[in-house]
Amino acid sequence: MSDLFFLGLASALLWSIGFWGFFNRDKLTVAGVDRRLGKWFFLLKLALFFSGLIGWALLCYSLTQPREPLGQGESNREVIDIALVVDVSRSMLAEDLLPNRLEATKRQIREFAKKRITDRIALIIFSEKVFTLLPLSTDPELLDKVISDINIGFLGSGTNIGDGLGLGVARLMESETKNRVIVLLTDGVNNVGNLTPLQSAEQAKENGIKVYTIGVGSAEDAKIPMGKSVFGTQYQLIPGGSIDYETLKKISDLTGGKFYPATDEEALEKVFSDIDKLERTEIKLNEQIIYKEHYYKYFISGFLLLLLAELLKKLILKEAL
Repeated sequence: MSDLFFLGLASALLWSIGFWGFFNRDKLTVAGVDRRLGKWFFLLKLALFFSGLIGWALLCYSLTQPREPLGQGESNREVIDIALVVDVSRSMLAEDLLPNRLEATKRQIREFAKKRITDRIALIIFSEKVFTLLPLSTDPELLDKVISDINIGFLGSGTNIGDGLGLGVARLMESETKNRVIVLLTDGVNNVGNLTPLQSAEQAKENGIKVYTIGVGSAEDAKIPMGKSVFGTQYQLIPGGSIDYETLKKISDLTGGKFYPATDEEALEKVFSDIDKLERTEIKLNEQIIYKEHYYKYFISGFLLLLLAELLKKLILKEAL
């Protein structure tokens, strides 16, 4: 409740004290008539007091800003629809990016999402199988939680770039925005699935969807932790150059996007910076509630009633100020 409401109550209390003159030692009368005598004088004054009190009640209520919801109105928001397609194969545990490729990717995605409060973002992960973690959404808190849930292991052991990219295309085909973008992050070579990466890229091109591809990891040999033994953590080496840079570049060239070899986290920042430069598109969202305001009616009614009570008190009861 508004602080102005309580200020109004305090003012009404002070007015009531002044109306009855509880702290006035001297009583002025007109023409020598003692107005403390006579029940009609008292009843009239009592009626004026309650009239003034009702006026104050209306004023206090108006300060709570009473209004009536009429429904939701349409508001325009400029957006880009973005599908983040993230590789969660076991090789993403390689530690050439700290603490590993997957965690470095998640960290950059999270920072990117915090800045894209006006965009709709979907999150798709793939390994041997593909899965939509989050359809297009404008909820940054939900997206942040979903990013935290990205893990390795439950989608198999292969690298299904083609179907992962194809699912991203399918998600964005439902969008009505002009600018639709896929950010594909992977560290491997397509070795399983129904669609090849280039077949999915053709679908993206046909639907006007740009694909930014990022090869996550260094070109040098990287190590994947395999577990611990009495000799410490055991690692498996990934041969250098295991990322299919050629295919990733073909995908981006075909769709009008860009390819980035992400040997460090700066490459992720660069691709998201490029997305910022794209023209935004307006969509209509039913999120603005329209109200009919009523406070002014109560304010005017209360003010006039209080003013009338004060005028009649001075004119009819002839009490001195």
